[in-house]
Amino acid sequence: MTDVEGGMTGKRQAYFDALYAGTDDPYGLRNRWYEQRKRAILMASLPSERFASAYEPGCGAAELTLDLARRCDAVLASDFSVPAVEAARRRTTALANVRVERHHLPVDWPVAEAPFELVVLSEIGYFLEAEAMQQIAALCSATLAPNATLVACDWRPDFKERALSTARVHAILGEIGLPRLVVHAEHDFLLQVWSRDRRSVAQREGIR
Repeated sequence: MTDVEGGMTGKRQAYFDALYAGTDDPYGLRNRWYEQRKRAILMASLPSERFASAYEPGCGAAELTLDLARRCDAVLASDFSVPAVEAARRRTTALANVRVERHHLPVDWPVAEAPFELVVLSEIGYFLEAEAMQQIAALCSATLAPNATLVACDWRPDFKERALSTARVHAILGEIGLPRLVVHAEHDFLLQVWSRDRRSVAQREGIR
């Protein structure tokens, strides 16, 4: 499997499988205040209170998936690591509006299940090579509903397994041409929200 075909190398596949082999929460998503706060900021940045359908690739152990499930009628979550998929399914087993699948990106992008009102790319883009990330951006554009929202949230400091800079990931997504509603930049992470509905939250609520 090449980088473009699957988006990840076999080496990265082994890396993630090993991470989830020993624990279903290798990044401490449940207990670290940093992670809890970041998810809260992401969820608060969504311009609509509710979405009919959402796609969350790279869901890991489904911590963010649980938050999305409270705001979405249907959530399709995916990961390419078998242990991560199994952990995510255990975490969401009681949620009738959540489905977890194993997807290799970009080839398994669920085009047949589109359109999506919300696509969330959280901590996934920087593991992909540039060509695969460009393909994913094109797939986002092709599968977003007319009023859809696209979210990207990524760690900024460098690390060994990184394939793309966070700035490059977000630049590729920005090239889709969607109106940008939110930019939240901190030393640790960058969060951006784009939407085909360019109205602000206040405008959507009829406040102005």
